Amino acid sequence: MRNSCPRPKLKLIRQNLRIVKRLYPDVTELQLSTLREISASLQLSISSGDLMLLDGRWYVTHSGLLRTAKRMRCSGINTELEGNVSNPTLGRWVFKATVCQSGKRFVGYGDADPSNVSPLVHGAEMRVAETRAVNRALRKAYGIGICSIEEIGSLVATMQSQRQAHKLPPQPANGNYGGPKVRDRLCQIIRQHQLDPSLVKSYAVDFCGTKTLREATREQVENFVAHLADWAEKDRNALLCQLNSYLPPKEGAA
Repeated sequence: MRNSCPRPKLKLIRQNLRIVKRLYPDVTELQLSTLREISASLQLSISSGDLMLLDGRWYVTHSGLLRTAKRMRCSGINTELEGNVSNPTLGRWVFKATVCQSGKRFVGYGDADPSNVSPLVHGAEMRVAETRAVNRALRKAYGIGICSIEEIGSLVATMQSQRQAHKLPPQPANGNYGGPKVRDRLCQIIRQHQLDPSLVKSYAVDFCGTKTLREATREQVENFVAHLADWAEKDRNALLCQLNSYLPPKEGAA
């Protein structure tokens, strides 16, 4: 019997399955089945950074939701600060987002404060709250039932980081930076967010405070990878600005 799924969707499904098996060798059949459904219905791509597997669950990313909105010809996204329930002194922010699609309006609210964001983004709660509001409105507009990675709180992210750390192999005595699990995770982040590997390496050396990355301890590299992943998810543009600061000066520059 001929498969009724359009060819582009079949290609995306196969691509996602191939990538997830390479990135997550211990992926289960249930997770693969869920991925097939998500790929077919939502057309989200792992290679483009639209999806993430975290603690056994699939999450959509902010960039994936924006690409979905573009594909569906979203006519506008408006955000408003809910000043009556926000408290700048305590770092608590609440936003309302409205997505306009096919003459209809879909509303979502997002909140953030130091207690429900990663410590790495403390001070950026306002941006996190706005992103969460936009994500929720977009998920309503396009019937996306899986949660977005930006909506989860710091506790979930911390638990996942601890679980990943416990899985890491022992650190060699000669300081081989982090072992294969850390290197694989770092390569995954670079691919997923389309980062320049040489600039990431330069930033890692600076972050760890060593002359070379090989001299860094496993703990230092683990901290850097967690920091890089969190920053890439929360504010990729700011991360790119940071990485670009490690570009070599152009010839002839003053």
